Amino acid sequence: MNVAETQNIFITPSELIEYLYCPRFIYFMNCLNIPQHEEQRYKVMKGRQVHEEKKRLNPDYVRKRLSCVSRDIDVYMSSERLHIKGKVDEVLHIDDGTLAPMDYKYAQYREVSTLGGKRIYKTHKFQSVLYAMLIRETYNKEVKKGYVCYVRSKNKIEEIVYTLNDFEKARGMIEEMLSIIQSGYFP
Repeated sequence: MNVAETQNIFITPSELIEYLYCPRFIYFMNCLNIPQHEEQRYKVMKGRQVHEEKKRLNPDYVRKRLSCVSRDIDVYMSSERLHIKGKVDEVLHIDDGTLAPMDYKYAQYREVSTLGGKRIYKTHKFQSVLYAMLIRETYNKEVKKGYVCYVRSKNKIEEIVYTLNDFEKARGMIEEMLSIIQSGYFP
């Protein structure tokens, strides 16, 4: 697929979550134009409401425990080069000069066991990786880690440390999604 064929196609972090759940969602949403009806999902709508309340109640709050010195709220970003767009809940400015996305989830934190310990859900991790890619592109600053705040678990915050492999996997997923959309391929 060449650049001209994908020029105006953008992938959102929410679409990546759908893709990770089942790649056919991308086909249904983008090739057959079947809407997701997010407005009918209780958790999606409740999450938006909770985020609006947090934004309104404490706009000057910075998370010093995370070495945060300032934050930008509800930042919309897009990149034609990366073919991604989205609005991150918060961009945290860390005291070492790096940036980090903060994503609020109206969900309970549940640890996913692995042989090497515990990890965050793949969908939450790669949504955060896409935000990191957008932040790096938009702000032209390094992004080493991100955070997910689980609202229904007393605002438990989990840190995600990114690896080069995470960014490579995300780019591969974007390419697969673009291929489905552009070619009309039914996965």
